[in-house]
Amino acid sequence: MVLPIKKHFSRKSLLTVSIILIQLLGGSQTVSANQSKGSEKPNILFILSDDAGYADFGFHGSKIMKTPHLDDLAEQSMMFKQAYVSAAVCGPSRAGILTGRYQQRFGFEENNVPGYMSKNGTTGDKMGLAIEEVTIADYLKELGYTTTIIGKWHQGNADEFHPLKRGFDSFYGFRGGARSYFEYDENNPLDRPENGLERDFEQFEESPVYLTDAFADEAIATIDKANHSPFFIFLSFNAVHTPMEAKPEDLALFPELTGKRKAAAALTISMDRAIGRVLKKLEESGIAENTLVVFTNDNGGPSDTNGSVNSPLSGTKANHLEGGIRVPMLIRRPGHIKSNSTYNFPVSTLDLLPTFYSAAQGNTGHLKNIDGKDLMPYLNQTSKERPHQTLYWKKENRGAIRDGDWKLLRFPDRPIELYNIEDDPSEMIDLALKYPKKVRNMYKSLFNWELTLARPKWQLLREYEGKAMKRMDTYRILNDIQIQAKSL
Repeated sequence: MVLPIKKHFSRKSLLTVSIILIQLLGGSQTVSANQSKGSEKPNILFILSDDAGYADFGFHGSKIMKTPHLDDLAEQSMMFKQAYVSAAVCGPSRAGILTGRYQQRFGFEENNVPGYMSKNGTTGDKMGLAIEEVTIADYLKELGYTTTIIGKWHQGNADEFHPLKRGFDSFYGFRGGARSYFEYDENNPLDRPENGLERDFEQFEESPVYLTDAFADEAIATIDKANHSPFFIFLSFNAVHTPMEAKPEDLALFPELTGKRKAAAALTISMDRAIGRVLKKLEESGIAENTLVVFTNDNGGPSDTNGSVNSPLSGTKANHLEGGIRVPMLIRRPGHIKSNSTYNFPVSTLDLLPTFYSAAQGNTGHLKNIDGKDLMPYLNQTSKERPHQTLYWKKENRGAIRDGDWKLLRFPDRPIELYNIEDDPSEMIDLALKYPKKVRNMYKSLFNWELTLARPKWQLLREYEGKAMKRMDTYRILNDIQIQAKSL
């Protein structure tokens, strides 16, 4: 007798069932099958910086920022010239990374900031990564990986969204979007990995280590405890996000700088030093050759708030110009990816989930409803095609689409703009009037994609001139877009 599958089964439950069935049937991509072949799965170290400027790394040409350890990593890696995030702000961007899906598909379109994204915090802690979504940690855990997240979470403060309920075996960090690098903050306490959902109200206060160093210490300890099983470590720094709290000795390294720029340089070198310590631990442990290492950033630098620089790209964090959505990215995997090389076609951080899953010897055909692509066939030149012909971005009634080398931007308060990114990465020459047919076709493609998205789960409410002003919800936005599209 075959029992029907209930409609309320989650994607995570179905994933678990499918993997068990594959194992029972002797599938070639299971853990047991791979072990029987003597194959060795790589460890995965994913390092994410926060709000860093595109130009603020030595490997991207900076003569001001000091990043010697990341520069060394770049020489051992493939550098991506056109790596994009799926959102220009950190919460949605991280949701896309964790799921491999455009986060607008499940309503995570805005940063989840209690008290700001909802009037008087009425939505409060109920804003987070939808619990039915399957995360990268869920997938890797099913393939036999020990999964750890260290640092910033920003996917929901409530316990239902806690990393230990999202596929991670351990968590050391804070749940919100930002916190002090120095001082204990009971609104954003550090969670002890061994205590699960118990919040830590004493550890950081009693041992006031600098936060960036604390995260590196925890990553090193996690590597020590790996015990020969493959691990996935998501090292999620909050550097160089505000508050601009740097160590005095690091500030002293940049006497020629002042203000936020000086603090950004100090935060950057501190993070670089911490990354260097973790990479050195991989070497000392003899596992660097079998560890896939990825470094990238969660969105463009917010030049106004942290002194970051995105040059030669225009724009900043929170907008869809290149400076808001194009990020540095390095991938190192000895024996699989050519060192000191570059990749020039556009890729997305949505691609990290299927790339990690493939590296872990999972069958990417088992991944359902994802938008990312396994990059390995492109990086090892098995495929010479573009991983993505088209990429999309949306936040409220702003949107952007990149198709090949062309990029269209839609604004609520001015005409559409069109750029050839290959010829004009700084987006200085608007070609919309010169190519009206291309504008029309790309606009309609963007609109058709938006029709596949979910309604945002929380909306911006704030007091302005004594009145509550609520931005248009998705249905009103799409209605207006449809009217405009029909007029093209």
